[in-house]
Amino acid sequence: MAQVNKIDSNITGLAFAEEAVLGSLPGENGNPGTPVWRSLAPNSYNDFGGEIVTVAPNPINPSRQRRKGVTTDLNASGGINQNLTFSSLTDIMQGVMFADVREKGYEEPTGVTGAVFEVASTTGFLVGSLIKGQDFTNAGNNALQVVTAVVADTSVACAATVVEASPPTRANIRVVGTEAGTADLDVDNTGTLPALTSTILDFTTLGIVEGQWVFVGGDTASDRFVTAANNGFKRVRSIAATRLEFDKSDATMVTETGTGLDIRIFFGDVLRNESGSSIVRRSYNVERLLGAPDDASPAQIQSEVLVGAVPNEFTLNVPSADLLNADLTFVATDNAQRDGATGPKQTSVIAPFTAKEYNTSSDVNRIRLSAVSQVDAAPTALFAFVTEATISINNNVTPNKAVGVLGAFDVTAGTFTVSGNLTAYFSNVTAVAAVRNNTDITLDMGFVRDNQGLIFDFPLISLGDGRLSIEVDQPITLPLATDMASGEDVAAALNHTMLVTYFNYLPTAA
Repeated sequence: MAQVNKIDSNITGLAFAEEAVLGSLPGENGNPGTPVWRSLAPNSYNDFGGEIVTVAPNPINPSRQRRKGVTTDLNASGGINQNLTFSSLTDIMQGVMFADVREKGYEEPTGVTGAVFEVASTTGFLVGSLIKGQDFTNAGNNALQVVTAVVADTSVACAATVVEASPPTRANIRVVGTEAGTADLDVDNTGTLPALTSTILDFTTLGIVEGQWVFVGGDTASDRFVTAANNGFKRVRSIAATRLEFDKSDATMVTETGTGLDIRIFFGDVLRNESGSSIVRRSYNVERLLGAPDDASPAQIQSEVLVGAVPNEFTLNVPSADLLNADLTFVATDNAQRDGATGPKQTSVIAPFTAKEYNTSSDVNRIRLSAVSQVDAAPTALFAFVTEATISINNNVTPNKAVGVLGAFDVTAGTFTVSGNLTAYFSNVTAVAAVRNNTDITLDMGFVRDNQGLIFDFPLISLGDGRLSIEVDQPITLPLATDMASGEDVAAALNHTMLVTYFNYLPTAA
């Protein structure tokens, strides 16, 4: 056995598992179940581990020397920076937002026979639902399809499935939208805000919530409106059985009758900060692998673990001509080291579904900052282009200390705050005036790649800074600070500060 003299960073790895109760995983300390470990792919770490606090006795004595310090406290925390793909941070974002993702319909079929997917539950699946398969062996089962029949908690039927008796682990189908009946959907722009109207389709059955985004129209002429402005991304303001109203749109919608058209509406899963009993605090074991201490036992991997780790801060970084990335920090109650003989906690680690990183040149669908309007779904944007932007979430988590406890026995979450900064190219004084006048502003940022997309939406913000930056031989820029607030002051249904829509499938037109 030869002890190694160094361990390179390139052999480390990071994974997390949700705890059953703060500080304990499923299967630990009498908790039922088995932990589910999921991988992360950090670019870098920030203060990961436990900081030992010591106090050195310093009695009055003739030697004029201090005594050896005594351990009095432990501050456990950790931070990472990671590039964003569609699914790389979806699970951990539930912890950041203190909320559950609102899924539209997700199942892992036990088999595909004839024209049906065999499933244990059909919750969220309706006749007319658009579903997208993922990770099946047969490519035909991964295609976008329309549900033709549903047998409750038994099967979901589609026209073009391929027999697959034993699908791979994690092969799944998701609801990604709906296809209305022929001529069922029209556009009505005669009221205060534009809306889709229906005769047969009941919008309230689709699982859509106020404030989320949808994409109207597919890739063929028969499943989208003739008027281009009536298609595209829209934010939902209100939902009724036969009326879906929008308060944000790519362009000004116009009244149109959908004669002969089978209009498609694409929507996704939703994550937003919740209120009251819907707030869910999650805690995690976050384990970093540290390699083997000797070359004779390469399988004996060392590790260090953050225990009782609660996500505290999340910062979305949108730089120019770079990769979209995020900083994530945890506040933990304890940390532990595990030697090679003990081995790491993590087993059967699940990697995110394969997706490419978003870049900030060609994958940015929209960054739109505009005044809140109750009558105009497509108000003029305050700027055309930005050079960079950051959005920061802070849960203001603090550890709870007590006598007899090294580390913390619990943590307390404070006010959920969201703020940001962006720098825009100046073109007129409208944005500067909006800062001075404390105008109600709304911001949304959309990223689309490979028929999947994310939209971050902030229904109400106030602007700060607004001092023009003028330098020789450079364009004038406008730095803006943004403080986000609950959108309930805009509309009662928008009682959140931030909402993310995860489009598991978007048409190529997006």
